[in-house]
Amino acid sequence: MTPNEQLKSLCSRLRLYALPRLIENEAHIASEQGKTHSEFLRDLLAREVQERDSRDFQRRLKAAALPQRHDLDLFDHNYSQGITAPRLRELRQLGWLEQNYNIILMGPSGTGKTFIASGLVYEAVRQGYKAYMVTMEDIISTIKMKSLATSAMTAYNRLLKADLVAIDDIMLFPVQKEDAAGFFNLINTLHEKASLIITTNKAPTEWAKTLDDEVLASAILDRLLYHCQVIKLSGQSYRMGNRKSIFDNDDMQSFGGDISSERH
Repeated sequence: MTPNEQLKSLCSRLRLYALPRLIENEAHIASEQGKTHSEFLRDLLAREVQERDSRDFQRRLKAAALPQRHDLDLFDHNYSQGITAPRLRELRQLGWLEQNYNIILMGPSGTGKTFIASGLVYEAVRQGYKAYMVTMEDIISTIKMKSLATSAMTAYNRLLKADLVAIDDIMLFPVQKEDAAGFFNLINTLHEKASLIITTNKAPTEWAKTLDDEVLASAILDRLLYHCQVIKLSGQSYRMGNRKSIFDNDDMQSFGGDISSERH
């Protein structure tokens, strides 16, 4: 076995998976540039760490389950009022996450709640946090199935170990009492251990009706609002303003106006 082969074998045993591929090229560069053995080893290990960090980022990004649109650089403030560009930049710095603060994004459909939430989850993943984007429906399904399916229990335990969990469309649909109790247990466990981002188009006063339990709704709100920034969004629906049509001309503009007038 040649020295290079021995080195690659040792790298494999140490689980340094990038090094076997990099050794020969880095050795050639080191020889050309007259690097010392210490410099060669430093640069080689730095490349290993760089590639390991990249793989870890991609793994956490995949687990975050973000929607396709999550780049906050593309957030259009013309369609959404309630958060200014400077405040959005401040949120992206994640100082609130370090302090286990929660964020509640309230407002009608299309005003950017999900976009902002997923964008902040992306920023957290990019900065090395364990962060996930889930819908209320996802969470209720996981709670129901965690005692029956290993995959659901794995998903539930992953949430318990998160630094940030964004729950999209909370209280959009009625929740059965036994599921509401399980949801409270999750919120209670995460309380002051992780940050939560909540998106909702319902005022907190309506949550009791959705849960059919005023006491439980109050208990959930008590924990969410303890350290919390509430952001009320309003404005024109981005999706309606940028909708696509299969026809060159259609009558959807008036239809959209009718929906808007009914909503208000």
